[in-house]
Amino acid sequence: MVYNSGVARCGVLTADGTGGRAVEAVIDDAEVRILGCLIEKEMTTPEYYPLSLNALTGACNQKTNRSPVVAYDEATVAEKLESLRQKGLAGRIQAPGSRVAKYLHAVLDRHDLSRQELALLCELMLRGPQTPGELRSRAERMCPIGSMEDAERALQALIEHDPPLVEKLPRELGRKERRYAHLLSCGIGVAGKIAETPRDTLSSQVPLDRRVALLEREVAELRNELQTLKDSIRGAPPESNHSSS
Repeated sequence: MVYNSGVARCGVLTADGTGGRAVEAVIDDAEVRILGCLIEKEMTTPEYYPLSLNALTGACNQKTNRSPVVAYDEATVAEKLESLRQKGLAGRIQAPGSRVAKYLHAVLDRHDLSRQELALLCELMLRGPQTPGELRSRAERMCPIGSMEDAERALQALIEHDPPLVEKLPRELGRKERRYAHLLSCGIGVAGKIAETPRDTLSSQVPLDRRVALLEREVAELRNELQTLKDSIRGAPPESNHSSS
């Protein structure tokens, strides 16, 4: 799959419904969030996995470890789960005698990923673009990542995956490190190209609704970073005033 806008090939391997042959498809942002939550909960709280619809909706709407913060209702999550099931990326099980169905991801059925690679991909799905240092520290709750070199090696493996699951974004103004983004929905790839695209040709390359969605995502990320900064300032001990003798 190649987007006309020049975005890198992206997508996720899914079943085509005709015998299970693997094909590439793009999943939307809500499906990315749901899939990321299923992966996260399997790796962090396996005793409570698979998840009920109620638990999964709560996981999607968490205010911690999420960017942007969303407010999905159960109907939305159920609809997106069905879409993921049709694509062979999620499953549904129901224990005998139980009236509550539970859901699990099937990413590893389609992609041969190490535990480190899966944890890093999951963090990108839940929080959006991040630097290797941010990814390493945040993914530690799912899987130990011994060094920065280990994190960068796993990210490179995700970039070289077929199809690519991650890309390295262009260096942004005011940032020392380049960030990485997942390519499951292609949306971040488009965002990376926007910074390099002349303004007079942008409208012909990226649809208006996608540009609006990307701007909304950027605003949400900036708000999240601002809140993190405010929280860190509130938690810092007050500076003591030392008067000179």
